[in-house]
Order: sequence, then C-alpha cells, then structure tokens
Amino acid sequence: MSEYFGKDTFKLGFGLMRLPKLEDGKTEDIDQVCQMVDLFLEAGGTYFDTAYVYDDGLSEEAIKKALVDRYPRERYTLCTKLCAWLQCHDEESAKQQFYTSLERTGAGYFDYYLLHALQRNNYKKYDEYHIWEFAQEQKAKGLIKYWGFSFHADPDLLEELLTDHPEVDFVQLQINYADWDNPGVAARQCWEIARKHGKSITVMEPVKGGALANPIPKVQEIFKAAAPNMSFASWAIRYAASLDGIITVLSGMSNLEQMKDNLSYMKQFQPLSEAEQEVIQRVQIALTEDKSIACTACHYCTGGCPMNIPIPEIFAIRNDALANQPWDGGKRGYSIATANKGKAGDCIQCGQCEAACPQHLPIISLLEDCVNAME
Repeated sequence: MSEYFGKDTFKLGFGLMRLPKLEDGKTEDIDQVCQMVDLFLEAGGTYFDTAYVYDDGLSEEAIKKALVDRYPRERYTLCTKLCAWLQCHDEESAKQQFYTSLERTGAGYFDYYLLHALQRNNYKKYDEYHIWEFAQEQKAKGLIKYWGFSFHADPDLLEELLTDHPEVDFVQLQINYADWDNPGVAARQCWEIARKHGKSITVMEPVKGGALANPIPKVQEIFKAAAPNMSFASWAIRYAASLDGIITVLSGMSNLEQMKDNLSYMKQFQPLSEAEQEVIQRVQIALTEDKSIACTACHYCTGGCPMNIPIPEIFAIRNDALANQPWDGGKRGYSIATANKGKAGDCIQCGQCEAACPQHLPIISLLEDCVNAME
C-alpha cells in the first residue's frame, strides 16, 4: 500500500449510530457500551465515530459517559459531524451543532470532524451557511485536528467538491463489496476519485447496514465453503480495510457479541489474500441475481415523510417475504409494522424520501410494489 495520512490507524473503527438499547428500546445501555469501549481500547482501537443527529443526540451523550469520562483524552480519537440540512434552520443553528457536540461529548476538541452526508439535494446548504469556512476556523483554533465530509452522492459531485475544497483532510465513503460496482452508490469510482485527489478515507456501511452480516443464502454458501469458521461480517469489513488509503473501517456495533467478533479478526488485521479476493468476486456475481430491496434501515427517509410511513420496516418485511415466501405473503407482518402509522398506499409521491436516501433507491415505485403485494 502507498503512504498516506492515517495509514497506521487501527483498521476497525467503532461506529456509534446503532448503540445497544435497554428494554424500552430508546435508552442506551450504557453498561454494555462501557464494556464494548473497554474491549475496543484493550485491543488497540482508537477511532470512535458519532454525529450530532445520531439518536437525537443520545449517541454523543452516551460516548461521554462510556468513554470521555472514563479514559484519558490521549487514549482515543473522536469524530462527530455537523448536519446543515437536518435539525437546523439557518446558519446560526447549523454552526451551533458544533458547540453543542463539544458540550455533549465533553471531549474538549475533535480529532476528526465531518460535514455530514453530502448529497445533490443538500450540499449547497454547506455553502449557504459557510460551513466549509467554519470548519477551517475551528481547525485553526485547535478545536478540530482533521476534517472533511461524509458523502452519499455521485462521482461527479465528489470530483467537484474535492476540486473546490482541496483543504479537506479526508472523506468518508460508503464502501462494501456489494456496492463496489453498484451504479446507485458507485463505491469504486468514489474511492478512485478520493485517492486521485490524495485524500485518505474512512469507510462507512462496510456491512451495508447489517445486510452483509446476514447475506442471502447463496452468498452464505460461498463463504461457508471457503472458510466455515469465519463470520460473514468479517469478509465485508476485511474487504474494505484491504483497500489503499483507508484510515479505518467503521462498524456500527450494537452489542458486545458483535464487538468480540469484529476484534477477533481485526486485532491482528490481515488484508484479503488473492484467494479470498476470488471468493469475494464469486459473491459479487451471486449478488447480481438478488432481487431484494437494498435498504440499510438508516431511516433518513422517514424523518420528513408527511404520511409517517415506516419505509425501512415495510421493505424489511417485503424482503423477508421474497426470501421465505410465508403463506400470507407478509401481510401479517406488514399489518403489525404499519399499525397507527402510514401504509405504503398512503404515499403521496412527494419525493422527499428519495432525495434523502443514501442508497438512491426508487422508493416511490418500491412502495407501489409493496402495495400490490401486501395491501
């Protein structure tokens, strides 16, 4: 691999978007998060990734309790993000996210900072609110060490942003073996553009929202035949970590078991061998035959839905019906998921969900299919 910023960073990062919850399903299980943090640091991990909007701020508060209040500041690095298109309404409230994040985390400064989830429909907000300049100012003050942006759009926009903003230190990209040549994500092209501009990369969605931790049966068969004792998630995370220019690969771990599994193969990380790369290629071919909906359940689509439609839950039920063919076609599960909420047929086709979707799914037409199948 080439020399690049962040090359020596522990290649597993702790993503804090899907932290474990208590029985109420809302409150973070801080005791379990503390155990996960302890194991991660003991194994040599350093990179923690959260965001102002994650779990309405509870993620930042949780990492204060589980990490910042319990360990010396030099033991870890912390990344958070400013979202100029969500939970703010003007330049002042957008910039306030930075100061609120400092207060919530108690970290004193951020080792890494990102402009959050840039897409075609929102990237101009960061210009309008002068967030690029604001991040530079905070770096000059020592409140940010390295900064960049996380990205969910097409290669042409990435090229434009990196050309216009050579000052950024790194970018965060969605990279996994399922999306490497997926035109809706264009992971390969985005990786190539970032490296052409000399930018290091942190990887998000290496297991595609958990989908690659429990892949379709055909993929499971291929992996089990190649290495029966390796977890499915390990293939996905090691695939991303084997690329050139990677600072770390973020895994949104939701329980202690996931942390232990990830550390079992990332503590002494070895890039994929040539034979293992060939296994991945066979898996990629198998995935082209998969007709399920490629939703990662990030819920970006639901925040602004005027009809309160639980889109990810509906798609999950539809995928289960396609895979397992229940006697009722998934109608019972659909009825439960949409109780007291909007149904697929209530969609008014306003398009806000498609504009927000990081996977660029044709959500409106997919909901129509769900209407035909389950209503």
